[in-house]
Amino acid sequence: MSVNEAQVRHVAKLARLALSDAEIDKMVPELNNILGWVEQLGEVDTDGIEPLTAVIDIPTRLRDDVVDDGDVRDKVLLNAPDAQHGFFAVPKVIE
Repeated sequence: MSVNEAQVRHVAKLARLALSDAEIDKMVPELNNILGWVEQLGEVDTDGIEPLTAVIDIPTRLRDDVVDDGDVRDKVLLNAPDAQHGFFAVPKVIE
């Protein structure tokens, strides 16, 4: 698989990237190199290999899920342009 200049322009447009012609010319071989590496990975025989979540087998430390409000309401409300009765005050939107 390889990409051409038109495909790079299309992807850049989708990503809302403004690339010059020189940058697009530079990106074409770079993206083709990356796709070549991906194709090389596809050639590796992985039959019988279990998927890994980590390279080193270390058990995950779990903690109890505890509901906690953080006790920082007053600090958070200091950033509000308008706070009333312990809540953010916002303008009425619906009449």
